[in-house]
Amino acid sequence: MTKHHQTLQILGGITPTQFLAEFWQKKPLLIKQAIPGFKGLLSPDELAGLACEEDVQSRIVQYIKGKWVASHGPFTEDDFANLPEKPTTDNNWTLLVQSVNHYMPEAMQLLQQFNFIPHARLDDLMVSYAPNGGGVGPHFDSYDVFLLQGQGKRLWRISEQSDLSLVEGAPLRILKNFDTAQEWLLEAGDMLYLPPHLAHWGIAVSDGVIDCMTYSIGFRAPKNQELATEFLGFLQDKLNQDQMVLEGIYQDADLRLQSHPAEISNSMVSKVSANLNKIQWTASMVTEFLGTYLSDPKADVVFDANKKTSMLTFSEKLAKIGVALDFKTQMLFSCENELCQFFINGEMTEFSGDVANVLKMLADNRQLAASEFSATIINNESFIRQLHTWYLAGYLQLGIPKNFNF
Repeated sequence: MTKHHQTLQILGGITPTQFLAEFWQKKPLLIKQAIPGFKGLLSPDELAGLACEEDVQSRIVQYIKGKWVASHGPFTEDDFANLPEKPTTDNNWTLLVQSVNHYMPEAMQLLQQFNFIPHARLDDLMVSYAPNGGGVGPHFDSYDVFLLQGQGKRLWRISEQSDLSLVEGAPLRILKNFDTAQEWLLEAGDMLYLPPHLAHWGIAVSDGVIDCMTYSIGFRAPKNQELATEFLGFLQDKLNQDQMVLEGIYQDADLRLQSHPAEISNSMVSKVSANLNKIQWTASMVTEFLGTYLSDPKADVVFDANKKTSMLTFSEKLAKIGVALDFKTQMLFSCENELCQFFINGEMTEFSGDVANVLKMLADNRQLAASEFSATIINNESFIRQLHTWYLAGYLQLGIPKNFNF
């Protein structure tokens, strides 16, 4: 039995194959005790501490007397001190912190539980905290999301409404008229999957002792217009790099006199159109575009270069303690026959044979134990040089993160 046909606790006892066929991008799925005993990965104070960091994306969303207000981090202790200690229906708030997986090994390993979805679709792990009544209002997202409940409880309401009119002047895309069709109360360890464009509304439920923390595992779905725009930019780079050459110059030996010299003739349009039609792309070019585009870090992501280390010292440590992708690194690959293209943080390289097989393991599992490095591999100069280059750039880290059980 393949792993895709094995039932998973995190999917409520169904197989990944069944989930993709029946629910993925089709309908919601409520999973009670998807991760039994799950209380979360960090405390409210630790989440607030992250929100105070300069390089962390965070927001505080408040609902004050019928109006929505959003502020962006980094925050200070005073910002949190000024929030209401006892929220009401007319004055409540929530804290949202993006890309928590960039800062915590536990968060990255949590995302690994969702390996039945391709890494190319993964966006990030967002964690939210809210006292009783807090939330970001009724809205819809353009991506797939798994909503895993940590500490506390959250009431989720969903709607299949077609009325998508928004509250005017709100800093978020808040739906003006929300019509609840179903609702579920999620407790610690419960999870709700929602497909794109399904209207939903999450409301924190607290007993005054344990507030609500929700872990949102989001999967990106680029707009077709965005993909087309980025791909045209990719093609432009190919033309500028002489990787796609349109030979010759514009020719009109058959030029005829025109009644209006300022007119662009149909003949010129036809000739230029014929030349532009020579711009062709192949499946391999689309693969290269997707690999570099989908692995390219977001604008706010910065890698810290590792201390200069010789390639010999690096390879010796590699053979002893292994290596892992940095939390911020995205690594993808595509293979055709024996040759594989590897994409890491928007950069591409190619390998084949045993080296390619080892790099595929690194991309899939985000780490390589020392035992995975055979004598042949560890002595492959081109392979070690590439890992060393990635290490110096901060894309890799020596050693394997501690394993956390969920």
